[in-house]
Amino acid sequence: MDGISELFEQAKQARARAYAPYSRFPVGAALRTSSGAIFAGANVENAAYPLGVCAETSAIAAMIAGGGREIAEILVLGPRTASGKGRIAPCGACRQRISEFANGSVLVYLADERGECSRHLLSELLPHAFGPDTLKGDDATGVADVRKR
Repeated sequence: MDGISELFEQAKQARARAYAPYSRFPVGAALRTSSGAIFAGANVENAAYPLGVCAETSAIAAMIAGGGREIAEILVLGPRTASGKGRIAPCGACRQRISEFANGSVLVYLADERGECSRHLLSELLPHAFGPDTLKGDDATGVADVRKR
């Protein structure tokens, strides 16, 4: 895990503070911005399940609040999958959120509590992402005309 140990430690600290009373599935995430700053976050569950917040989302929110806008790399730390054979990966919504602030060549590290880690390009985890450039309109108003497509 050389080179990402600081991200792992920050994610581990965040994970220890996760609020996961319903799933008992604490997750921590830490990201490094293009300027080198590190921001971490933990999942926060809610009795109304859809209102919960993933660790990646928390880390991104901390980055934005801290003035960052570009993710250079991100590490997600959680329990191994139910089968015990793999590590958790960001959910689809978080993959999309990460792509809002990162390009496809950004590394996403998936780690477990034992410190075992795999690395993946964001483009491998979200091959058909869309982002701000996709949503820009065809004219000065910013409105896309689907008839032109």
